[in-house]
This record gives sequence, structure tokens and C-alpha cells, in this order.
Amino acid sequence: MNAPLCAVGSVNHVGVAVRDIEATLRLYQALFDSPETRILEPDFLPLRAAIIVQGETHIELLEPTDPDSDLARFIAKRGEGLHHLALNVDDVDAKVEQLKALGVEMIDQTPRQGMTGRIAFIRPSETYGALIELVQPFAEG
Repeated sequence: MNAPLCAVGSVNHVGVAVRDIEATLRLYQALFDSPETRILEPDFLPLRAAIIVQGETHIELLEPTDPDSDLARFIAKRGEGLHHLALNVDDVDAKVEQLKALGVEMIDQTPRQGMTGRIAFIRPSETYGALIELVQPFAEG
């Protein structure tokens, strides 16, 4: 008998690739009454980010800081806009192993640190062109 699949939960956030994070924040604040949001510059990623808590939804704005990064190449090829959909999982390690056992191609062979938890990306070719991020959120407290 096959082991049950690890459940995927709710949407964690929607990622949006942008060239100018300050301008995008001002636009979101004007259009959607988005709250003031701090711009983060994680030392482990080549980007600047703002996580907007828009009601019950989180929107992650991402601006590349390295012109050779995957995010910068994404913007150069496709332009600004929707970059990825992030989904919550209880155990990202187990989920990655299950997906690999099913033959699903992963960008991240093992989970890594993200801004809001441990993460792993599925190759867009596996999900009809959608970049899906699996997130095991950091424990609160």
C-alpha cells in the first residue's frame, strides 16, 4: 500500500516580481489601501522584498539586486508581474521526497531557508507553467 501524500494547505503568499519595490508599494497603497510595509534585504537571497499583509492574504513583492539572478532573468524575459504561488505544507522535507518519488522534477532537491519558512520550488514545467513554492512556515513564538 502506498503511503498517504503529505497534505498541502492554504495559500501562504503570492509572489510578484518588480523592478522598483518602492514604487510598487506606493501603487499598492494607493490602489488597495495596503498597509505600511517594511522592505527586507535578506543576506541569503539576491533580492529586496516586502511582504504585504493585505487582509488575510500575503503578497510578496520581490525586486532583484543581482542582474544575473533567476529573478532578474525572469523579469527580463517575462516582465514584471505574477512570479509564483506559495502553498503551506506541514512537512516540506516529506513533501519534496514524496514528489520526487512520484517523478516530479524539483528546482530544490532539498528544502532551504526562505524569508517566512523552509521552502522548495517545483519546476514550472511540472505544473503547466506555474512556479509553485512549498512553504513550511517558521514556528511562531
